[in-house]
Amino acid sequence: MSVDGAQLWTLNQRLLAVVMDACTEELTELGLETKEFFVLAEVEASPYPAEIATALLLPKASVTVYVRNLVAKGFVRREIDEADLRRHRLVLTAEGTEARDRALAALAAEYDRRLARVTPQDRTELQRILQEMLSPA
Repeated sequence: MSVDGAQLWTLNQRLLAVVMDACTEELTELGLETKEFFVLAEVEASPYPAEIATALLLPKASVTVYVRNLVAKGFVRREIDEADLRRHRLVLTAEGTEARDRALAALAAEYDRRLARVTPQDRTELQRILQEMLSPA
């Protein structure tokens, strides 16, 4: 039996969607929409909106809206980049860090709940496979 890459990709997307849907209440309690959460979670790794758009495969205009919302909620602030005064970099506030960490904990708990259905040996193999798929060709 051959394994279709598109089917595997679709299953992975469905799993991610189910986990995110299960965490919607927690995100709402934190004052976050799903895509705002992803932007918030990416700020430390990619402190510039254009980098966030690239990393998350989102249109730059959408990232601009999410960043505005996060700034208005007090989760992110814009700072002038000392290396290039024409640019603003994004920085998480203490509230943003707390919201991000709580949202990540909710996602981890839901993912762990589903992962508990898989044997420890299969989890180790899944981790190995995912790391192999992410490694440079």
